[in-house]
Amino acid sequence: MKTRWMLAIAATAAAVVLLTYTPGIRSLVSRDDAEATTPGGGQASGAACGPGAPAANLDFTMRDQDGRNVKLADYKGKVVLINFWATWCGPCRAEIPGFVEFRSKHHAKGFEILGISVDDPPEALRPFAEQFKVNYPLLVGSDRDDVQEAYGPIFGVPQSVLISRDGKICRRFVGEVRTSSLERAVTPLL
Repeated sequence: MKTRWMLAIAATAAAVVLLTYTPGIRSLVSRDDAEATTPGGGQASGAACGPGAPAANLDFTMRDQDGRNVKLADYKGKVVLINFWATWCGPCRAEIPGFVEFRSKHHAKGFEILGISVDDPPEALRPFAEQFKVNYPLLVGSDRDDVQEAYGPIFGVPQSVLISRDGKICRRFVGEVRTSSLERAVTPLL
């Protein structure tokens, strides 16, 4: 598992250098829309996912930061953002306050966030949740390659997957998710 993350960090660093110093590639990436794509690579729009959207695998039970079992299947019928992250990840830490605010604003309409920590034990998640006032479940995913494979592969964090009420994967966000991008992606699904 550690080798996988070392390779992911090296690949991420190489991608950043490539995007930063290669004008031709940089022009292909619009920061606002590059982070959100449908599984086929296009942009999702409207109240439902595109016709080719794959079904999300919600057949997992995971432990949260307090050791309780959380069944992903219990979130069927809601719009769910599954966020793969880690406490040491700067962009992850930067997007969490926006997630907290966004969830507060849209939770009553059927929106939920599940934060899956890819590299942290439960004892690291509890103080983190308190410090950042996280208002959604933080799940322990450090030894859950099965979950990462079901939604990935996840080669770096943060990465997020947006699931519609009918259980389809509508969008994948690679990198930090801005609240404006989340608003555009989630609002039509509510």
